[in-house]
Amino acid sequence: MKWITRERPKIDRIACPWLIKRFVDKDAEFIYVPFDQVIAKSKELNAIPFDLPDVEYTHYGDRCTFDFIIEKHKLKDSALQTMSVIVRGADTDRHDLASQASGLWAISAGLSFNNTNDQELLQCSMMIYDALYSWAKHLQSEKHTQNPIEKLLLDVYKKFLKKKSGKVPEWAKELKEIIQDQIDTNLTLSLKEVSQSLHVHPTYLSREFSKYFDDLSFGDYIRKLRIERAIQLLNDPSYSLSEIAYLTGFSDQSHFTRIFKKHTGKNPSTYKKSILKSKSDPKR
Repeated sequence: MKWITRERPKIDRIACPWLIKRFVDKDAEFIYVPFDQVIAKSKELNAIPFDLPDVEYTHYGDRCTFDFIIEKHKLKDSALQTMSVIVRGADTDRHDLASQASGLWAISAGLSFNNTNDQELLQCSMMIYDALYSWAKHLQSEKHTQNPIEKLLLDVYKKFLKKKSGKVPEWAKELKEIIQDQIDTNLTLSLKEVSQSLHVHPTYLSREFSKYFDDLSFGDYIRKLRIERAIQLLNDPSYSLSEIAYLTGFSDQSHFTRIFKKHTGKNPSTYKKSILKSKSDPKR
């Protein structure tokens, strides 16, 4: 059977041909033409139009054509269900739906940029979807992670996935412990680093974080811990303010001073003087 759609495919118009050839019609032929020619050419060539408005094989609500084909042809493979979320996220710019969606978009956009021949693009992209299917089918539990801190965060996330109650999730409890454990050596820990380690989209982590961390955003919580650490170091007269700024992960002393004053109401130099005065005055 012939299938026809718009030219210059990237996500859905590549993913759908892969899905059709692998699970619906192994002898399917795909044709790409300019948008304004699709319907006329579909009638001329007796081809099924897909992924454009007002045809059967298209988007419905927030679901893309890939989703429709799975439903239409009653494809029950769980790996395809996993892939459908990734394809939908990449095709509709909803990268929060699956952590792999942004990667699929990046690869697809790059392939399209490098190859202007749609048929050649389809052929080389088939390997990408074969690989994604193999991952979804056999390799989802495998991680390419050697960093021990990343492994800790991944373990936290696995435990979180198994907890669906309204209580504080285990990932939040253990993430708090991990952050505290790392506060002496990893004070520049970023939301992006954590989200990548957890394989959770930064948008989701940012939205949920404050619920379990003192009603603070990720950045504010880390800054709060850094200031608390700075106060500990200010009690040691052997450290200069520049050294404390460095040890607590600030870019420079002026940045440290500004954030410290915002949190405590005092400059670190004034704060340090008050500590030293308190220690030298036995009556206080």
